[in-house]
Amino acid sequence: MVLITGASSGIGKTTADYLMKKGFHIYGTSRKALGNIEVNEASDALTGGFLRMIPMDVTNEESVDNAINTVIEKEGHIDVLVCNAGAGIAGSVEDVSMEEARTQFDINFFGTLRVIKAVLPLMRDQGYGKIIAVSSVAGVISIPYQAHYSSSKYAVEGLAEALRYEVAPFGIKVCLVEPGDTKTGFTKSRITAQKANRESPYYERFTRSLARMEKDEQNGASPISVARVIYKMIKKKNPPVRTTVGLQYKTILFLKKILPGSILEKVVGLLYN
Repeated sequence: MVLITGASSGIGKTTADYLMKKGFHIYGTSRKALGNIEVNEASDALTGGFLRMIPMDVTNEESVDNAINTVIEKEGHIDVLVCNAGAGIAGSVEDVSMEEARTQFDINFFGTLRVIKAVLPLMRDQGYGKIIAVSSVAGVISIPYQAHYSSSKYAVEGLAEALRYEVAPFGIKVCLVEPGDTKTGFTKSRITAQKANRESPYYERFTRSLARMEKDEQNGASPISVARVIYKMIKKKNPPVRTTVGLQYKTILFLKKILPGSILEKVVGLLYN
């Protein structure tokens, strides 16, 4: 049984559909999901897989606990947790307000943390489980005007690395999946900081950078490529700590390891400024 957060669109929805067709029993969560667990449901007659959508707001601890309890009451166990729910905000470090920054972290980092903490007691009692956190290449290489998004994903990376050590004695595996630019609705749903307007001293460079990001995303990989990697991590007995999606992004992260920081900085600057 697989629980996927943020399963109403993009990578989460594609992963839920893909795993259902592989025969998995999926509970997908979304703030938009209907309250009745039996209503918002799909199934695959050939494989026996099913997908049920349930409500969960990862920024609300009570909502998270209610969703986890709903799954436990129905299934009695959670084999795999895919922490996918996320959001993005664009703007310079100076222009993004503290409130906007907190919101970014509350969804991407603390939202991931809330769900993990709610699931861990069950997985410890089971003596097994797998937690897959969907991070980002931007959580390894910071992108200008997305500093808060990158920082939140860096935090997820650090969380998963430490958690991996802590829960290994209980039979729980933890790993990260790092997509690069992916063609989803994430591009349109990205929030722009209120102060990232024409009055901002960063406005011209910011708009050029944002246009480049949006172009790369809309010409990026299909979310099915991410779903396939998540499936592989589910099937692996001992998944690696992190897996990057796409050869070009694996190459970029390899170059980060071997190139001087000054060269990488120039490349990123040319791309986004």
